[in-house]
Amino acid sequence: MTFADDILGRLFPKKQKGLEHRENFRLTEQERKEMLKWYYSEEGQKLFSKIYQNYHLKKTGENTTPELYIYRSPYANGLAIEYDFTFSPETFSCLFFAFGQRIVDLGYERVSLDRIIRDQQGGVSIIEKQYFKPKMTRSRIGQTIKQLYGNVTIEKVTVNQEPKILKILATVYADRMYEDAMPFENFIEVLFDQ
Repeated sequence: MTFADDILGRLFPKKQKGLEHRENFRLTEQERKEMLKWYYSEEGQKLFSKIYQNYHLKKTGENTTPELYIYRSPYANGLAIEYDFTFSPETFSCLFFAFGQRIVDLGYERVSLDRIIRDQQGGVSIIEKQYFKPKMTRSRIGQTIKQLYGNVTIEKVTVNQEPKILKILATVYADRMYEDAMPFENFIEVLFDQ
């Protein structure tokens, strides 16, 4: 491959042949009740506590099970939880929706719940995503808007019917119309209700 071929390949990559389907979906009332029952169960509470502990252990440099990843930047902060033997596919899915319920409980509005199904060379991946915005509250014109912790996205990735990772990302508004976002550390504490 020549230098020119390399540059052209980067500028105009060949499209991979694969199918992609996007759809919005909803939890049924029965699914929501089952998720809440799991969340408030001993199993659900133990799992939330374990992830919370692992988050703080990861910050000190310890490797934990399940494996966690922490992302920090001035405008976006997040946490990713890798799927392992700690979970079953059902509990991983319950965890995805339980985190969403916790975000709603914090004063957020779920803007979308969607999934993307991709059929590519490596198999079929499904990305389920919940997107939340803080409820807009402003008592007077000209007053800044509270953004809480910014916008929040929760994403669950499954490849070939095997769960892989669950991500939570808080992205702050960098706009004069909004108050400064509350610290991500506070977000973690209230998310896990500690």
